[in-house]
Amino acid sequence: MSQQNRTVPGSVPVRVPPGLYTPAERARRDASRWTLVQGVLAPVQFVVFLVSLVLVLRTLVTGEGLALANASFVVKTALLYTIMVTGCIWEKVVFGRWLFAPAFFWEDVFSMLVLALHTACLLALATDTMTPDARLWLALAAYAAYVVNATQFLLKLRAARLQADSGATREAMAT
Repeated sequence: MSQQNRTVPGSVPVRVPPGLYTPAERARRDASRWTLVQGVLAPVQFVVFLVSLVLVLRTLVTGEGLALANASFVVKTALLYTIMVTGCIWEKVVFGRWLFAPAFFWEDVFSMLVLALHTACLLALATDTMTPDARLWLALAAYAAYVVNATQFLLKLRAARLQADSGATREAMAT
C-alpha cells in the first residue's frame, strides 16, 4: 500500500497510509458498540498502568510494597487481556478477521509480544519461579512493550482521524 502526504489545515504534512478504513469498514466501526468499549478500556488501562508503574518502581527502589505492586500488575494484566479480547471482537466486526487485519497487522503483532511478557510475569508470580526483583524488572519490560504498543495504536488513531478529515475536506470541496 503506497503512502501519500496529507495536510490538515493548521498542521504539518504527515505521511499516512491511504484508506486505513474503507467506507464500509468505517461505517461498521462507527456503528459497533465495541468501538465504545475500546474507547473506554484504553484510557482506564492506561491509568491503571501509571499507578502500577509507580508501585513497581517504588518497590524496586525501597523494597516495600511488593504485595501492592504485584496486585497492581495483576489488575493491569487483567485489563490488558480484556482489551485484547474485546479488540479481537472489534476487529472481527470491522474487518471480518479476529486478528491481524491488514490495517492493524503490526499493532497486533506487537500486541502478542506485550501479552507474552505480561503472561510470563503472571506465571512467574503464580509459580514463584523468579525473585521478586527479577519479576518486577520483567514487569517493567512488559510495561515498556505496552507503551510502544499503545503508541502504535495512538498513531493509528491519528492516521484514522487524518483520513476522516481528508475525506470531509474532499466532500466539502466537491459541494
